[in-house]
Amino acid sequence: MASKFEINETKNGGYRFVLKAANGQVISTSQTYKTVVTCKKGIASVKVNATAHVEDQTVEHAELVTLKNPKFELYKDKAGEFRFRLRAKNGQVILSGEGYGTKANCKNGIESIGKNAPDAEVLFIEEKV
Repeated sequence: MASKFEINETKNGGYRFVLKAANGQVISTSQTYKTVVTCKKGIASVKVNATAHVEDQTVEHAELVTLKNPKFELYKDKAGEFRFRLRAKNGQVILSGEGYGTKANCKNGIESIGKNAPDAEVLFIEEKV
């Protein structure tokens, strides 16, 4: 089984996609888009930007190197978990990761996008989420 993007219609009429690894594990989830067309454009953007550089926002401010978009932003949330988001060239967040207990696991999630997204199949799933 190969990795895949699954597009679902949301209960409030929007569309969102998840990127799943070959083993079926969810790697990341998109924002909600108004149409299927814009959702597919989001997927295309993820595929193109899947190997963007990582801006580690968990380091001290003096050590933080601010990168231009596109980029992954690795950060710590209010609960103390490590998360990432992928920003497109225009600065829009196109993908977000789940919370991770360690920075190393969060970085592995980012690497998994680089490995899985570029060649992932795109499927439309009928059930609403």
